[in-house]
Amino acid sequence: MSLPLQQHIEKDGFRLRGLEMSRIDGFSDVVFGFALTLLVVSLEVPKTFAALHETMRGFLPFAICFYFLIAVWYSHYKFFRRFGTHDLGTIAINATLLFVVLFYVYPLKFLFTFIVDVFTGAPSTHIDSYWQIKELMALYGVGFAAIYFLIAALYWNGLRQRLQLGLNRHEEALARFYAIDSAGVASFGIVSCLVALALPGRFAGLAGWIYALTGVFKQLYSRGAMKRLQQRRAALEHPSGN
Repeated sequence: MSLPLQQHIEKDGFRLRGLEMSRIDGFSDVVFGFALTLLVVSLEVPKTFAALHETMRGFLPFAICFYFLIAVWYSHYKFFRRFGTHDLGTIAINATLLFVVLFYVYPLKFLFTFIVDVFTGAPSTHIDSYWQIKELMALYGVGFAAIYFLIAALYWNGLRQRLQLGLNRHEEALARFYAIDSAGVASFGIVSCLVALALPGRFAGLAGWIYALTGVFKQLYSRGAMKRLQQRRAALEHPSGN
């Protein structure tokens, strides 16, 4: 017999409702696994040292892309652990998210392979013109924004069902926080896309530095808002005797 809901609580105070493996979870994990497979440097064992050297050159781009996909998977995993929803809206948003993840696997790998080649001085023939750099940065920005806006949409859809799910006031506040946090991260993709299109072609790659500001956003909004939420939670659970 499963434990009561109150015994499955995250550190932030969100009660976990999606502890059982569902068909949505299983299907999503298969799609994420397939996306990771598409990132593999080579499906064949190198037969010469030169081929091995070429394969090893792809290790760093693969590692970066692997980290990005795992970060998306973890955000996806946390949502379904918290809400465990299986309504039509969740299915539609989740299916769209998986579609975007699969579609952007090759652009993601192409971009970071190109960036690593540039910084390591490796010969690269990937880009033929500055306009292609602008298009590549814009494509990545749109994909990045779409993924995190869809994660935000999952949380808003879960919040819409707060009565059916029995969310308490703290959980409602957390759901809004996670939705705004994901939407805020997504906005940097849009800004980067616009900057890449506005800059002269040879400087379009500088738009990639916009993503470094997500760390600033996390510091200024995410940590501050979470701290306030936890303080309010502590006040509700342990009211003063005044």
